Amino acid sequence: MGRRLVPLTLDNLQDLPRRCRSCVFWELDPVSGEAAVKSGTAEQEKEAWISAVLLEWGSCGRVVSVDDVPVGFVLYAPPAYVARATAFPTSPVSPDAVQLITAWIMPGYQGQGLGRVMVQTVAKDLLRRGFRAIEAFGDARWDGPACLLPAEHLLAVGFKTVRPHPVHPRLRLELRSTLSWKEDVELALDRLLGGARKEPALRPL
Repeated sequence: MGRRLVPLTLDNLQDLPRRCRSCVFWELDPVSGEAAVKSGTAEQEKEAWISAVLLEWGSCGRVVSVDDVPVGFVLYAPPAYVARATAFPTSPVSPDAVQLITAWIMPGYQGQGLGRVMVQTVAKDLLRRGFRAIEAFGDARWDGPACLLPAEHLLAVGFKTVRPHPVHPRLRLELRSTLSWKEDVELALDRLLGGARKEPALRPL
């Protein structure tokens, strides 16, 4: 099974599920998001958001493929770009952290370690860029695909609760203080890349 993770850009945005391409739950504040949905401009707003983050901050997501079939994605950005983040009772995200916004894996490919590999790939990217941590708002009552990640999954891949809440705890993954985590990242990426050498612009991260 060939796994490949590539940066999310406007060119491969169509590899996301349709409902995710037109979802602006995180990208806009609640009022603006509702207005975009009602006016039918949500997909354009999503594209505009990704374009702005790419231009101003850099890579903000990864698309994961198995045997060249897109099966999942992960989205992340500094909290200043995530308008919905301030609406949570456990906000704000710490100023030294990047927010893990959301992620999704196609049914049939879940339970194969892809979620952990995606988080490790994000960690590797952010370590390179000098960030100290990743934070996320979890859903403690998660019962199906949604814009929030299940708190249980975040805990399983190494996050720790920093702001408890019965529904939406805020969790954090320290990137620099845990050397074993960094080694795990390197090992996972070595296995993922399989030693293949590619041009930098095309190399899976």
